[in-house]
Amino acid sequence: MAEPAARTAEAAEDRGWRLRHLPVLLIASVLMAAVAAVVGGVTGGADAALGAAAGVAVTAASYTLTTVVLAWADSRDSQLVLPFGLGLYVAKFTLLGAVMIAVAASGWPGLIPLCLGIAAGVVVWTGVHIWWLTTVHARRAAR
Repeated sequence: MAEPAARTAEAAEDRGWRLRHLPVLLIASVLMAAVAAVVGGVTGGADAALGAAAGVAVTAASYTLTTVVLAWADSRDSQLVLPFGLGLYVAKFTLLGAVMIAVAASGWPGLIPLCLGIAAGVVVWTGVHIWWLTTVHARRAAR
């Protein structure tokens, strides 16, 4: 196993390591959105299909934004990760709360499928990320 200084040098040479997992996660999210849309459409019609797919898209957009911002902050100075992460967390959940309140107030029938799509997106993103870390990344780190 490489020493921390050697890993830091390797990370500096390989700038893409912070975002290397992103394409796999985005592909999994697109597939989940398609499945969510079909299930929503079959069980609840067009509003449910739109809501379920939009829920997965909200999760993917949120996680992608976090990944990109934290990768940028870490590439500048690792001490920026905490303030940027916390600031982004507060901003995202404030915006998500405002959007969910507005959608709920509108009476749109796709609200419940939207919520279920968000939950499904979280499960798929987290599961695929765990898979990527324990298989793909673990093989790279072992080299």
